[in-house]
Amino acid sequence: MSEDLRQAISYEEFDYQALMGALASYAQPRDKVTDLLAKGVIIRVKKGLYIFGEKWRRRPYSREILANLLYGPSCVSLDYALHYHGLTPERVEAVTSVTPKRGWRFATPVGRFLYSNVPEAGFAVGLGRVELEDGRAFLIAAPEKALADKLRKGRGLGLRTQKECLAYLVEDLRIEEMALRDLDAGLLDELSRVYNSPRVALLAGLVRRLARRKG
Repeated sequence: MSEDLRQAISYEEFDYQALMGALASYAQPRDKVTDLLAKGVIIRVKKGLYIFGEKWRRRPYSREILANLLYGPSCVSLDYALHYHGLTPERVEAVTSVTPKRGWRFATPVGRFLYSNVPEAGFAVGLGRVELEDGRAFLIAAPEKALADKLRKGRGLGLRTQKECLAYLVEDLRIEEMALRDLDAGLLDELSRVYNSPRVALLAGLVRRLARRKG
């Protein structure tokens, strides 16, 4: 039975509809789902969303894809995306995302997933798509968007000058100054407008100044 299910579902992450389709030949498929969960063949991430248990996986499941599916529309951003893009050194345990809906958080059998609200007009600005080798894909913020989301979300930062902004980025977030020079100031300008964020505007100006120094 487990081998048949594994043949019927090609990806590691799948929804209730795919599961029911794979169990269509059973007279009581819901009872079979209960049995599969009890035996650890599948793991329920949340109602309607599953992954295969460790013994039955063909490859690692994608936490980024799960983040997109758990709560949407959303895209991976903030601390997780900053580390994903190589801007910050520390590995992030929780997968952080942004959404035009209300913020939310999920504690699941495969980790924590945190969602922060952003203005709807700015959600798609700086949005990227990563294609995996097996054809799957997930949405993730570009480095500029991830950093803009971080600055916008930060409370009590009190950043008023480019010097203060640079100190926060380099000393607190541990982002290399050279990496900041390579950011797209034009995209940061657009994000500062749609977010109506003085901090992001400050960052855009800082990036331009650093880029001139580089030249």
